[in-house]
Amino acid sequence: MAPILLENKEYIKQHVQVKNPYLDAMEEDILYHFNLSTKTHNLPEMFGDVKFVCVGGSANRMKAFAHFIHQELKLPGNPEELRDICEGMDRYCMYKVGPVLSISHGMGVPSISIMLHELIKLLHHAQCNDVILFRLGTSGGVGLAPGTVVITDKAVDYSFRAQFEQVVLGKVITRSTELDEGVAKELLQCSSEFQNFPTVIGNTMCTHDFYEGQGRLDGALCSFSNEEKLEYLRKAYDAGVRNIEMESTVFAAMCRVCGLRGAVVCVALLNRFEGDQITSSHDVLVEYQQRPQVLVSHFIKKHLGLLA
Repeated sequence: MAPILLENKEYIKQHVQVKNPYLDAMEEDILYHFNLSTKTHNLPEMFGDVKFVCVGGSANRMKAFAHFIHQELKLPGNPEELRDICEGMDRYCMYKVGPVLSISHGMGVPSISIMLHELIKLLHHAQCNDVILFRLGTSGGVGLAPGTVVITDKAVDYSFRAQFEQVVLGKVITRSTELDEGVAKELLQCSSEFQNFPTVIGNTMCTHDFYEGQGRLDGALCSFSNEEKLEYLRKAYDAGVRNIEMESTVFAAMCRVCGLRGAVVCVALLNRFEGDQITSSHDVLVEYQQRPQVLVSHFIKKHLGLLA
């Protein structure tokens, strides 16, 4: 959701919303997995200036991104001295770098959804406004060369539907997974300034696991043939799917419900039409994983007026 432009060209700030009427009546809100609380921490003072939140699965990767964005923003101090705000907890890591938060979310929908609940509450309690969320990740490409960066148009489920199903009190609630079109287009425009890696916009399929759910032949269980796998991947490609991962639908759904602009930017580590196992060298994979970080940092610097 973009800021609302008035006739006098002033903006109405878009505060982070929560969709829970019970929160305001709580004397204290404990963000357990972040090791934070509304009673023990001054959240507006700590986080009120946050404008960009970048999340990714790996704690080491998000620590590295915190160091990288510190250097890119040319902030004072030694990035090696950045403190993990979630220190003492073993679920997630969190680093604040100027107006940027860098947070790990673990692997899969359940892990990222827990993090997102507490993150959105944190941004709400901190009275943040006009925040943009990014998921930076890795994925399996569908008809793409390894190293291609995919900006998600729509996050889709196993049937290629742009929806996320959440079971609440035994009932299925369906939520839309359309992401902010403006942010995606701006990211694609930023990517044109990088000639060393290809970038596309396409749908991202979110699955419940890495092996059977993604049609891999190399798991401990496999009940389908290679021909059936390729037929499913062809159907996915024809439906606009260009990569597969395990977090995008709940990320998109929660951003949409809470009025947050969000984007999913993942690099393809392999082309799933050509195999299931990731065979690139460690050094190549490290460079691939940096590509979404480079693109999003460029976007952030443009928004902060640090680039011409």
